[in-house]
Amino acid sequence: MDITPFISSHREALLIGDYNVYRTQLSRQLLAVRKRLGRATAKREKFTKKDVTASDVGSNHEFVHLLLLTSERAWAHAMFMKTSHGEDTSGKGITGSTRSHIISRLSKAAGTARHLVELLADQSASKAKNQDVLEARAYHASLAGAEEFEKQSAGQKSKEQSSEERWQPCLRYYAEARVVYAALYERDKKEVYREILANTIDPTIRYAAYQAHLSRTIAIPTIAKRYFPSEDKELASLVEQADSFALKEKPVPKDDEDKQDTPRDVPTSVTWRGRKANIVDASIGQALAAVTAAKARLRAYLSSNVNASNRDKAAAYDDVLTASQDAADATKRATDELEKERVDEGDPRMQDLRVTSLAVNYDLVSWRVGRNRVLIGDDDGLTFTAQQPKKPKRPREDGTPYAEKEEPRSRKLARLRERVVLYDATIQSIDSVKELRGAMRDASFVIELEGKAAHFRALECLNISYSHSLLDGHLNALALLQRAKELLSTSPPASSETEPPDAPPTLHLSSASSENAQKHVSALLSRTHALVELHKLEANARIAAEKNVTSAFPLVQNLYAYPTPGVQVDLKNLVQYPPEVQPVPVKPLLLDVAWNYIEYPGREREASVKAAAPADEPMVNGTEAQPKKRGWFGFGR
Repeated sequence: MDITPFISSHREALLIGDYNVYRTQLSRQLLAVRKRLGRATAKREKFTKKDVTASDVGSNHEFVHLLLLTSERAWAHAMFMKTSHGEDTSGKGITGSTRSHIISRLSKAAGTARHLVELLADQSASKAKNQDVLEARAYHASLAGAEEFEKQSAGQKSKEQSSEERWQPCLRYYAEARVVYAALYERDKKEVYREILANTIDPTIRYAAYQAHLSRTIAIPTIAKRYFPSEDKELASLVEQADSFALKEKPVPKDDEDKQDTPRDVPTSVTWRGRKANIVDASIGQALAAVTAAKARLRAYLSSNVNASNRDKAAAYDDVLTASQDAADATKRATDELEKERVDEGDPRMQDLRVTSLAVNYDLVSWRVGRNRVLIGDDDGLTFTAQQPKKPKRPREDGTPYAEKEEPRSRKLARLRERVVLYDATIQSIDSVKELRGAMRDASFVIELEGKAAHFRALECLNISYSHSLLDGHLNALALLQRAKELLSTSPPASSETEPPDAPPTLHLSSASSENAQKHVSALLSRTHALVELHKLEANARIAAEKNVTSAFPLVQNLYAYPTPGVQVDLKNLVQYPPEVQPVPVKPLLLDVAWNYIEYPGREREASVKAAAPADEPMVNGTEAQPKKRGWFGFGR
C-alpha cells in the first residue's frame, strides 16, 4: 500500500507553498478520490456518512488513500493555524480558542489514522501486510504525539504532576513512531524513513525529553526504547520481525569494546585566542573529552564517506553538537554555582570559567554553522546547477529508456529557498556569539565575526539573485549581485586560526574561499549587467516598433542597431539601388605646400642636384627617360 511514501510524496508540496496551499491541494485530491470511489455527495442531495470497512480496503486500496488524505488535510489545517499565529508580531501568541481549534484538528487527524490502523489490523479482510500495519501504526503515533505535544505547549501545568508525567504521553507516541521507522529503515534502507526520523521525530523527542528534565547525555534511541509501549505484544512482535535489535541493544564487537574501555584524555585547560584558562570543574573536562572523541569520529566518517549525501554528512554532526551542548551546559552550571556563592569576578576561578564558557559556546556555534554549510552543498552554495530528476526504477513496457528531463523551475526555487533558510540560520548563529559575555570586549574578534557574517550575507544575496534570474528578474538579480560584491569587498573574512585541509567544515573561513567568491560574483555581475543591457535594448526596440518609429535607411547601414523582436527583416531594403553619389569618409590628405616656398637649411644643395639631374640622364631606346614620380599621386617634394 506504500503508506509512508504516499504521505512523503504529498508533503513535498510544502517545499513550494505553505500549509494552506497544501490543504487546498489535498481537498481537490480528496474530492477526486471520492468521485472515483462513488463516495461523493451529488448536488442538492443530503449528505450521508459512509464508513470505510476492512472489506472495502481489501477490494480497493484506494480507500487507504481516502483516509490518508482526510487525515493529512486536518493536519495541514492545524499546522496552517499554528504557523500563521507564530508569525504574528503583536506578542499575543496563540490564544486559548485558537489553541483548542488546533488541538481539535490534530485530534481529527489522529482519529482518522487510528481508524485506518483498526481496519488494517484485520489482515484477512483488508489484505494488508505486516509492513502496512507498521507504517499505519507509526503514522498514527506521529499524529497522536503531535496532538499531545500541542496540549503540553499550551502552558497548562498541574501541581500534582511532574514534568516527566506530563510529557510522558507525548514521549510514548513519538517513541513508538521512532522505533517503528528505525526498524523499517534498518531493514529496507529507504531514504524516506531516515528523513522522517531526522527532520521530525528526533528533534521532537529531544525537545520533549528536555521539557521532561531528562539528561541530555541520554541518546534518542535509548529514550525511544525506554518509552516504547512494550506491553503491546502484537506491535512488539511485528517490530522485532522487521529488526531483531529494535527493542534491545545491539551487541558491540570486541574491537569496539576495547576502544570504549580505553580511558579518555581529559583536558585540564582551554586555550582561547592566545589565552589559557584552567578547567575548574571535572564535569567540564569530561564533556570536552567527549567533544574531542566525537570530532575524531566525525572526521573519520567524512574521510571514509566522501560520496555520501549532504543529509547523511549533516547527520554525522549530531554527536558533536550534542557533546558540545553538554560542555556548554556543564560550564553554565559551574558558573551558576560560583555566582550563588557570590564569588567576585576578579577571582581566578571565575575568570577561567568566563574564558571557558566563551570558548565552548563559540565551538558549539561553529559546529552548527558547519552543519549548515554541509547541508547547503559544495563551495557553500557559490554555484547553482540543475539536478537530474530520479528516473523510475521500473522500465517501460516497450523497453525504451526514459527521456532526459530538465529539473522543473519550481524544484529549483524550492532548493534555493532551503539555502536561504540555512543562510539566515547561519547569520543568526554568528550574531548570537556577540551576545556572549566578554565577546564584545575583543575588538578584533568582533571584526572577524562581522566579516564572516558579511561573507554569508553575500552568499545569501547571490542565491536570491539566482531565483530572480530564474524568474527573468535580471534587474533585481543585478542589484543583489552588486550588494554581494560590496559585502565581499568591504568585509573580507579574516581568521586568526588555521585548520588542516581535511578538517570538517566549521565557522572557519579560508582566504581562498573568500577570493573564489569574489571572482565568481564579479564574473556573474558582469554577465548579469550585459543581460540587463540586452533586455533594455530589446524593450526600447519593442517600444519603437509599437510607435512605428523605424528607420528608413537600408539594412546595411543599420547593422549596429538591435533587431526589433517580432518584426521581420525587410528584405526589400537591404541596400540602396540604384546607388547615389554620396560622400565617403576617408582619411584626409595632408599636403605640405609650404615646402615648395620656404627655404629650409640644407635645401640649396638638394635643389642644385635635382637641376643637374636631367642633363645626366641616359637615353632609353632613343627616347628620353621619364623622371620617377614621388609622393602621393605624383606630388613630390
